[in-house]
Amino acid sequence: MIFIVVKFPVKPEYVESWPALVAPFTEATRAEPGNLWFEWSRSLEDPDTYVLVEAFQDGAAEAHVTSDHFRAALETMRPLVTRTPEIVSTTIEGAHGWSAMGELQIDPSDGAA
Repeated sequence: MIFIVVKFPVKPEYVESWPALVAPFTEATRAEPGNLWFEWSRSLEDPDTYVLVEAFQDGAAEAHVTSDHFRAALETMRPLVTRTPEIVSTTIEGAHGWSAMGELQIDPSDGAA
């Protein structure tokens, strides 16, 4: 199983609408074969941060990070966050490719911040 927790530092103007803005990504991911868990929650430490918790069966995470809806989500999320989301923890057994999460890089100098 692959288990991952990611913190998304959302711009204040998008915090309340975040669940709706990422709903297509959320629903497409929940429908993926091998998806075991996929949920958003607000951080207790920082109310402008959403925490994503997701789990996949072995081998399914690579299909997730190479899917069309994942790539579309990266483009959708990029202007909504203040910096690159932080991968907090992962447990990876029997699968590779999760480093693709690093593709969502935020550079404040490019006008995305």
